Amino acid sequence: MCRLLGYATAGCNLSLGAVLGGRAVDDYRNLSEIHNDGWGTALLSAPVQPADCDDGGAPTPETDTKLYKTTLAARHDPLFDLLAGEPARGALWHLRLASSHLPLIMENQQPFFAHGLSFVHNGDISDDHHRNIVTNREYPVDGAVVSSTGGKSDSAVFFAVILEYVGFGFPLDRCVAQAVRQLRRTYPASSYNCMVQSDDELIVLRASGRERTSPRIVDIYERYGRGAQVGDYRALRYRPILGHGGSPIGVVAASSGFSPTRDQGWTDLRNDQLLVASTRTGPCRLQSLQRQADARTSP
Repeated sequence: MCRLLGYATAGCNLSLGAVLGGRAVDDYRNLSEIHNDGWGTALLSAPVQPADCDDGGAPTPETDTKLYKTTLAARHDPLFDLLAGEPARGALWHLRLASSHLPLIMENQQPFFAHGLSFVHNGDISDDHHRNIVTNREYPVDGAVVSSTGGKSDSAVFFAVILEYVGFGFPLDRCVAQAVRQLRRTYPASSYNCMVQSDDELIVLRASGRERTSPRIVDIYERYGRGAQVGDYRALRYRPILGHGGSPIGVVAASSGFSPTRDQGWTDLRNDQLLVASTRTGPCRLQSLQRQADARTSP
């Protein structure tokens, strides 16, 4: 169970500090007192130095994804502040609290990155007997696709199902919706809150099978004296990123537990709602998860 944050701009490079403000960045980082099983980020940015094609090198890609992840808690990692000051036109951030019985290894740290997509997830995909999806050898997902994510967790399986739909040629928002529909047939009560970032889009999804926070999470937060922050644990909120003239130049979305509140311009995503934002031009839209899943099946 994790804390997620992502943003997309109208093609301009902004750091996490510029998007949130220093106090909010510190509040988010300090959640790693609890979410202390590692952290990571995926930043969309232009290459620092173009490659020289005269000697046979390939053309420089328009955008690089700078990926960093570690098993070290964010509050103890000096690179957090460095990367929080790194400008990017889109970014994902992830603080990990590992799902039950899943190992603390680099392969399970997020964001995952495969086929040009970055992915972060907050949830524990398990059945009513607490058996995680990674133990279900009969679940219909291609093992090679799971391996391509680099992960060995329930989140890696979720990402792999999305990638299978990407392979069919569907738009990214529909891939996410179809993946959740498929997974819910077997794991209806699990949480599928996630963010997916491509070179062009940021997808933010709130899709929780249970609105009530699990007793395990409540107990953990109370042990750290943060019980007041756990009631809306499954919430995801968003707000516009404003430019110098006060006009929107992007959008930021985040899990609960730190400073974002409604009186600071943040709005709750409804359960089973998608936010889709451009990482090139800035505008975003909201859409129903069910409506996307019910869309015609041809790409």
